[in-house]
Amino acid sequence: MAGNSRRRGAVRKPGTKKGAVVGSGGQRRKALEGKGPTPKAEQRPGHPAQRRAAAAARRAEKVEKARKSKVEGPEIIAGRNPVVEALRADVPATALYVALNIDTDDRVREAVRVAADKGISILEVPREELDRRTNRAVHQGLGLQVPPFEYADPGELLEIARNSGDAPLLVALDGVTDPRNLGAVIRSAAAFGAHGVLLPSRRSAGVTAVTWRTSAGTAAKLPVAVATNLTRQLKEWAAEGLMLVGLDADGTADIDSLELATDPLVVVVGSEGRGLSRLVRETCDVTVSIPMAPGVESLNASVAAGVLLAEVARRRRLAGRV
Repeated sequence: MAGNSRRRGAVRKPGTKKGAVVGSGGQRRKALEGKGPTPKAEQRPGHPAQRRAAAAARRAEKVEKARKSKVEGPEIIAGRNPVVEALRADVPATALYVALNIDTDDRVREAVRVAADKGISILEVPREELDRRTNRAVHQGLGLQVPPFEYADPGELLEIARNSGDAPLLVALDGVTDPRNLGAVIRSAAAFGAHGVLLPSRRSAGVTAVTWRTSAGTAAKLPVAVATNLTRQLKEWAAEGLMLVGLDADGTADIDSLELATDPLVVVVGSEGRGLSRLVRETCDVTVSIPMAPGVESLNASVAAGVLLAEVARRRRLAGRV
């Protein structure tokens, strides 16, 4: 009889049939259950609004990490002249380290006197201890401890510039990795009337003890901000009406023909070796070079920035006299 044959393959083995044998297996009941209210667009995985919200959160997190990663802890300014200059410039110091049995001179006496007047702790330590704290820098028996540098937000720089009463002048650095160059640029920016300095979060020096030393304390007076994406920040400033002038050895013009000097301006300075990166160069409204004598290849990034900022300041002074 059909179906009763026991020969191989005539009857399905128990447990081999797929799906429910009797009834729906509860699938119909599950299909009738509700899934709750529809979540907001920002909470739906894969939705464009959710991707935008996640990207914004990641950018905010990167900015915060970038601001914290530039300096991990207190820094020590080493050397008699740098310490005295920092104290004169009201750098927010927390302690003055003086080596035991130091040979005193006018600089040591002034440093101790100014630190005492400002209420800064004065600590006498063995020279070996000061060597360790300064990473064996040439400290000459003096070290000034400063707290981690507090970076501004890029938006604050533009607000400060606009509230100054003058045409905004900002400086952006593209990959300057030497802290001495950074300190020199900050010093030049302050000397020639710039309102702030912008650093990228990656491939850039931060404000360290070496930067403090080179800037001669001006880092305490000029705001320095960190941008997660330098190109995007420059584009945002361009949308706010600022002109972007890139300093490049292969610039399309030289600084003698810089007619934009009196406009709201961002001076963009490239790294010591490769200059401006491609995206930053393409973002600039104009690129300029510095005329030099034959046989000279290029200038140090901080020197070149100082030359361009001095030319901008000169043209602005002349325009103010008209």
